[in-house]
Amino acid sequence: MEIDVARVLGLVTRSVRNFEKDGKAASAVILTRLYDTDVDDLWDAVTSKQRIPRWFLPVEGDLQLGGRYQLKGNAGGTVTACTPPTHFAATWEFGGAVSWIEVTLAAERNQARLTLEHTAVIEDHWKQFGPGAVGIGWDLAITGLERYLATGASVDHEIAEAWMVSAEGKDFMTRCGECWCAAHVASGVDPASAKQRSDRTIAFYRGEMPPEIAHPGTGS
Repeated sequence: MEIDVARVLGLVTRSVRNFEKDGKAASAVILTRLYDTDVDDLWDAVTSKQRIPRWFLPVEGDLQLGGRYQLKGNAGGTVTACTPPTHFAATWEFGGAVSWIEVTLAAERNQARLTLEHTAVIEDHWKQFGPGAVGIGWDLAITGLERYLATGASVDHEIAEAWMVSAEGKDFMTRCGECWCAAHVASGVDPASAKQRSDRTIAFYRGEMPPEIAHPGTGS
């Protein structure tokens, strides 16, 4: 498994938005990038129970408005909005916490743009790890989506897991974490604080945190 790390990271625009949700401080992690396909195909790839496992994880449940879903070994939740082929939203329930995801698709010339927004209320987890905890996970997912759309080949999870602990995989985690640190600072967060959180998250993804503290709880 080979990935041009600089290329795939450069294809993604990342931002962090800080606001209030239901009277509580919250932040949204936002990723957007183009894919070499049309909106209908991209919609099918990200909403079809048959195709999601080919680039992400096996999924069970009812992928319709109001339906419950469960990703194998990961998050589950409820589909809260669905307007094919351009928009869906859902709760993201993982590790006892609830956050929210929203995906928007749009045609752009001969390509399709995907925007993914993951919102969470700011709690201890965010204060310790920052946006990279979910951001790196989503970067990995949308990189897998590109490979699937380009080749049609399903992800081999054993190969993917081996790559994540390889030198190239660790380089991806480091560079991606640094990108999320920059987005965090751009949102108005103190640079020193952002770097401390980013360093913890990168260490987790690189497998360099002691087991007793290695728990960013990304769910992505």
